[in-house]
Amino acid sequence: MARNPFADPVHAADSNPFADPSVVAGQASHSKESLDLDTPTGPTLGYGGSAGRSDDTATRLEEIRRRERELEDRERNIGAREEHVRNYGRNNFPPFFPIIFHSIEDEIPAESRIVVLTLFRLWLWLVATLVVNLVACILLLVSGQPDGGKDLGAGIMYVPVITVTSFFLWYRPIYSAFMKEHALFYYIFFVFCGFHIAFCAYMLVGIPSTGSGGLINTIHAFATGSIVTGVFGIIASVGWGLELLGILWEYRSILAHHKAKGHNFEQAKQEAAREGLSAYFFRRN
Repeated sequence: MARNPFADPVHAADSNPFADPSVVAGQASHSKESLDLDTPTGPTLGYGGSAGRSDDTATRLEEIRRRERELEDRERNIGAREEHVRNYGRNNFPPFFPIIFHSIEDEIPAESRIVVLTLFRLWLWLVATLVVNLVACILLLVSGQPDGGKDLGAGIMYVPVITVTSFFLWYRPIYSAFMKEHALFYYIFFVFCGFHIAFCAYMLVGIPSTGSGGLINTIHAFATGSIVTGVFGIIASVGWGLELLGILWEYRSILAHHKAKGHNFEQAKQEAAREGLSAYFFRRN
C-alpha cells in the first residue's frame, strides 16, 4: 500500500496509533536534543586548543601588567616633578640654588645632545681645574714663592668669576643655540668661547703672579725643591691643557655645524632686533 505523503513522521514511527500525541512529541523533542548534543555543530579544537587559549590569555595579562607598571612609573615621575616645582619652581640648576632651567635631554634635539653634553662636561672640567689651580696657588704661597701672594689672590678670584661668566657667556649661549637654532647665540658663543680659549692658554703657561699654577710656576716650584707644589702644578697644567684641547675641538665642530645650517650675521641681527635679550632667558622656538 502506498505511503500517505501527509502523514506525521513522528506518528508514523510510533507503532501505537492510540498513544497520547503530546507524549510522543515530547519524546521526539528529547531525542532531537540528545542528537544535537552528540553531534558537533561547529569547528572543533584539536589537541592543545585549551593550552593555546591559556597562553594567549597569559600574554595579554602580562601586557596589561606591563602597561600598569609604566603608568605607575609615569605617575611617580610626574609627582616628583610637581614636588620639585612646588619647592623650587621650574628652575633646577644649579641644584643647591636653582636659578635657571637646564635639561639637555628635554630641551636639546636628539642629534645635538652629544655635543651639548660634551660642552657641559668641559664646563664641569673647567670648574674642577679652577679648584685644583687654587690649591696649587695656595701651595705656591706656602712654599715661599716670590709672587705667591698675588697668585693666591688671583686664584681665589678665578673660581667664582670664571665659573659664572664661562657658564653664562659661552656655555649657556651654545645651549640656547642648539635648543632654538638661532644664529644670534652661535655668534655670542664664538666670541666668548674665543676669549675662553685664550684664557686656557694663558693659564697653561703659568706666568708668575697671574694666579696660575701652570707650567712656569710648576717648573719654578720643582727647581726650588717644592715637590708637592710642583705635583699640584702638574695636575693643574694637565687640566688646563685638556680643557684647551677639548674646547678647541668642539669649537671647530660647532663652527662646521653653524656653516652647514646656513646661519649668517644678518640673520643674527634680525633675531636680536626681534627678540632682544628675552630670547636668552625664555624658551621660544
